[in-house]
Amino acid sequence: MATSRTEGIPDGSGRRRRGPGMTEVARAAGVSQKTVSRVVNGEPHVSPEVRDRVLRVIEELDYRPNNAARALLLGRYRRIGVVSLGTALYGPSTLLIALERAMQRAGYSFAVASTLEGQRVPVAVEALLGQGVDGIILSEPIDDGTPLRISADVPVVSLAEGLEQTGGVSAVVGADGALAARIATEHLLSLGHRTVWHIPGPQDWWAARDRVRGWREALAAAGASEPPLPEAGDWTPASGYAAGRRLARLPDVTAVFAANDDMAIGALRAFAEAGVSVPDGVSVVGFDDIPAAAYLSPPLTTVRQDFTVIAERAIDVLVAMIEGRPTPNEPSAPAVELTVRASTGPARRPAPPRR
Repeated sequence: MATSRTEGIPDGSGRRRRGPGMTEVARAAGVSQKTVSRVVNGEPHVSPEVRDRVLRVIEELDYRPNNAARALLLGRYRRIGVVSLGTALYGPSTLLIALERAMQRAGYSFAVASTLEGQRVPVAVEALLGQGVDGIILSEPIDDGTPLRISADVPVVSLAEGLEQTGGVSAVVGADGALAARIATEHLLSLGHRTVWHIPGPQDWWAARDRVRGWREALAAAGASEPPLPEAGDWTPASGYAAGRRLARLPDVTAVFAANDDMAIGALRAFAEAGVSVPDGVSVVGFDDIPAAAYLSPPLTTVRQDFTVIAERAIDVLVAMIEGRPTPNEPSAPAVELTVRASTGPARRPAPPRR
């Protein structure tokens, strides 16, 4: 028999009838209201069979918890806010999706405030606090190089360094961008290249600065000379193409590490147009491992960040702070991995001067 769903349906007087409450869910599932509350709030001490039965009844009755009442009762909203740039770029957008999924697995809902239209991070934080959140993730990738100062009376986890918070507790969690850049640079050096040129991203992005730092650290550790940095790109293939055209004219360029795959793709096009073979004339490494990277010609060697690992780590730490538990230990394995493909190869003897 079909189950009637009444929430939001007019009762003839212009008013909307109240949807099913926790009492109705408990009665239909044959459990106590406390058990329903535990299931709704993602708490332990509920058997899988009971949890499944309650969730099935919740779906059948279209039960929706009253968040305001639950916040008054428990002191929590079961909602986490995220401050993000709101860009379609692969890294930030993929991380945002991974954060939402990690929140859902932890039993929390998701709210986001974007800074894409020039809204400052403190303003975005205030907007989230006004919506009612138990904690905040700062996934904003852009700064001016100075510490970010915010005021929030809820726990905050930043995915970048440089956070100064008043009114609450905070932690920094994220992938080691410098480590990832070192891995990419060390791979090229291990192939016999005397040095590695870098196509940097915009330097108001902390991720781009991390990649420059890791590239420099790898060169210094190997005793390799540090080539001059080209003009910073803007993450697009067009900016990688412009950098690649300049590098293609230099006969001593045999290895290039681009700060993201899109700029690496632009550089590949520039090298092809200049008649510089990849990888025989120059080896190229990107960053991100976008879905298209494996299908380029040649397929692109790149560094992959595991956004699922990063997101789950951030949410684990934030939820522990929200619920007053000890924060979990830092995982031993880094969330970065080099994927070697055909765009890199052993260094060859210097080719004739390029035009």
